[in-house]
Amino acid sequence: MTRNPDGSWDKSRLPSRHVTEGPARAPHRSYYYAMGLGTREIAQPFVGVASCWNEAAPCNTALMRQAHAVSQGVKAAGATPREFCTITVTDGIAMGHEGMRSSLVSRDLIADSVELTMRGHGYDAWWALPGATSPCRA
Repeated sequence: MTRNPDGSWDKSRLPSRHVTEGPARAPHRSYYYAMGLGTREIAQPFVGVASCWNEAAPCNTALMRQAHAVSQGVKAAGATPREFCTITVTDGIAMGHEGMRSSLVSRDLIADSVELTMRGHGYDAWWALPGATSPCRA
């Protein structure tokens, strides 16, 4: 990602140009305006902030608060954060019953959902906030 001499971002090679640049993208921009973004934010690179926040396990309950903090850093760097969540299956709860069949499968689904969100919305970069059972015990 590079800046122009006037300090604006050069989006000519960024994926977000497909949803923000030119008259043909006015319908796309209308969604961003409806979410409270202004012209300046739409002209900046879009950074996906992915978390697996939920209330399924202690490891995940603080992730939304952390995602908001990451978003503030993205804004301070001159980009536009776009927060989104993905699913999670927590091994500590899923093991020892039928739920154990969901654990490994969930990893592909998580990766696929992040990739699809990034690609589908034309985000230029991403920041991930994963949850994990083992580090939470430390």
